[in-house]
Amino acid sequence: MPKIDPETQKLHDEINGMIQKFKDDQKAKADCTWQEKCGDMGDIPKLRLASKKILKGHINKVNSVHFAGDSRHCVTGSLDGKLIIWDTWTANKVQVIPLRSAWVMTVAFSPSGNFVACGGMDNQCTVYDVNNRDASGVAKMTRELLGYEGFLSSCRFLDDGHLITGSGDMKICHWDLEKGVKTMDFNGHAGDIAGLSLSPDMKTYITGSVDKTAKLWDVREDSYKQMFFGHEMDVNSVCVSRSF
Repeated sequence: MPKIDPETQKLHDEINGMIQKFKDDQKAKADCTWQEKCGDMGDIPKLRLASKKILKGHINKVNSVHFAGDSRHCVTGSLDGKLIIWDTWTANKVQVIPLRSAWVMTVAFSPSGNFVACGGMDNQCTVYDVNNRDASGVAKMTRELLGYEGFLSSCRFLDDGHLITGSGDMKICHWDLEKGVKTMDFNGHAGDIAGLSLSPDMKTYITGSVDKTAKLWDVREDSYKQMFFGHEMDVNSVCVSRSF
């Protein structure tokens, strides 16, 4: 383990002390526990899940998957160095996009289905136009979004022209894809950002981090609206309910 300098250790101790204070304040104001509140509820009905389609085509680990707005087409990113766009109704491949880096960690489909984005250990986000192909029939790259000091862990389209990303440098970035510039760039967490999920109305989003917290954000602002803590380890994934 690398040695932590005294100033950094002091900051860690201060943060942990604040978190413990928040927990104590919550406990003092709580009129009951979850167990007491939900003790008279019946058992959750058992769900019977069955496979509808199996999408076969990657030859290595699939790290990320995301649906387009039509709930039919999806994009997958794999350590085989490829993005595959699928028709999930037929299980057929629609497009295969070879990547410059195989270390993809996140993929995103724009709600319109016109663009896909990906990134990972290459410390950048790459955007492809699925309706515009080169001479070899591969979707054309439209943007390479640079400037990250850590891996790209998550990306999501607001629309065809705007994108939000979270990365291992603890930052959240908002991008104008037409201009290829950041419109916001700010520290979102005290650790690597591991996941990001947009609300259905595209007005708010939630992030999860290795700092053991999740945060709720407004897309127009660079300060969080609410912080959720309680996990004792990294928050690796978050997802907003459709009824949010």
